[in-house]
Amino acid sequence: MTTTEITALTAPTQFAPAVDGVTYAYRRFGKASDVPLLMLQHFRGNLDNWDPAFIDALAAEREVILVDYAGVSSSTGLPARTVAETARQVSAFADAIGLTRTDLLGFSLGGFVAQEVALTRPALVRRLVLVGTGPQGGPNMGWRQDIVDHAGADSPGGEDLLYIFFAHTETSQAKGVEFLGRFLQRTEGRDTASSLAARDAQYEAVADWGIPDHSALQRLTRIKTPTLILQGDNDLMIPTKLSHLMAGLIPDAMLRIYPDAAHASLFQYPQEAAADVNTFLG
Repeated sequence: MTTTEITALTAPTQFAPAVDGVTYAYRRFGKASDVPLLMLQHFRGNLDNWDPAFIDALAAEREVILVDYAGVSSSTGLPARTVAETARQVSAFADAIGLTRTDLLGFSLGGFVAQEVALTRPALVRRLVLVGTGPQGGPNMGWRQDIVDHAGADSPGGEDLLYIFFAHTETSQAKGVEFLGRFLQRTEGRDTASSLAARDAQYEAVADWGIPDHSALQRLTRIKTPTLILQGDNDLMIPTKLSHLMAGLIPDAMLRIYPDAAHASLFQYPQEAAADVNTFLG
């Protein structure tokens, strides 16, 4: 099977030992391209929490790389308790697989990490895509209690994902049910579930990132990488207005807001979001 025939449902999990002592689990497939797209996952997410429809639409035009953070699912090591440490892990992984230049897409927590990588390893990142995410120190970044209850459940189920990822409208929830069917389609070689220890460490990182800090916001003005920002128009997890704030602070940023959508707009509109990303990266 060639790399172009491999899909999100069949891509084998590979392992890369890095200088930080962690062996990172990852999947790499798609159309050969000069600059691959490295994708950073959301809170508690692993290799299988990406929407196959979104990933395959991206992979039709470029090589994609999915990775588990240290201590998450099939990667070894301890989970990071800060975004800065997670960014250092991502840099170690990139070095381990020989990446010297990459496009970077971060969703939610992954968007926090992607911003940090773009700031601390600017030579590594050609273009940056931030989805359903927000800036360090931004106002109202702290999660509402209902979001904490659903996102932090010991054994989150479909209802929890529908609550936090999709708008509380009939149309958005119906798209959410379609997403649940897609991301559960893979039956062989699935990633292991993220642990409660990883959940707790990542929540500390999220809480730390969200402490209001005006000076931290100014760091965004140092991102010189061309940036695309995507979000739903009514995100209950990270307020949509923060995408507007990021777009105003990052010097070379474009903003796209999807209607009748919440946190996981990229999973509600997988084809549209992939087309927007591919166009931007192309």
